[in-house]
Amino acid sequence: MAKQLGTTGEFFKRRDEWRKHPMLGNQLRHATPGLGIGLVAFGIYLVGEAAYNKFYAPSSSSSSDSHSH
Repeated sequence: MAKQLGTTGEFFKRRDEWRKHPMLGNQLRHATPGLGIGLVAFGIYLVGEAAYNKFYAPSSSSSSDSHSH
């Protein structure tokens, strides 16, 4: 059997109901829709660019030294 709250318990129970409101929970996730997907896509872009620059970077003994006057 459940214990009766009494006047004091009922007073605090009614005043704490606002804490369970759905608008108050998980605010940051709903305020920034798509941020997680965007960060993942940007990370993939950075890794891809680093790999591209590593494989296709011009060598240091390229044509820049051969054109000296």
